Amino acid sequence: MRPFLLVIILFLKSMTLFEFSAESNIDNWQILDDVVMGGRSDGHFKINKDGHGEYTGNVSLENNGGFSSLRYYFETVDSSDYTKFKIRIKGDGKSYQFRVKSNRYDRYSYIFKFETTEDWQTIEIPFEDMYASFRGYRLDIPNFEGKQMEEVAFLIGNKKKESFKLLIDSITLE
Repeated sequence: MRPFLLVIILFLKSMTLFEFSAESNIDNWQILDDVVMGGRSDGHFKINKDGHGEYTGNVSLENNGGFSSLRYYFETVDSSDYTKFKIRIKGDGKSYQFRVKSNRYDRYSYIFKFETTEDWQTIEIPFEDMYASFRGYRLDIPNFEGKQMEEVAFLIGNKKKESFKLLIDSITLE
């Protein structure tokens, strides 16, 4: 195969799930906090002045709480030609989870835990490294196969009271 053909093929192996800008429509991005279970955590999401998704809030442990999540719902994406996510984010030095669901009605998610810095970073998340979990318990089923997806999410739940701020620039499949 000629080198320039390989470059074209590699270029075509990328799909943007979401790229933020000042004009982004964030109607399909929803906060789901522990208040659904009686907790008191409080997450917020907006497009900031620089055109990035800005996920902020406070995690509370009151009333058995302890998490905040930001979920993006979309029509089914055939992801069988891809093997990983790439997320471009700027964090606050805290731990987060990136989550995906094959079907938005599944009770469990596939999870990848990552650490943030206070600088922009690109995190690569191989599908095969995402394990199934439900309410904090790892399930005994295969890791994410990556055939299709209908939801991605960010979650903070570090078993402590804390404020948080995560800037999101883009989410792509490769």
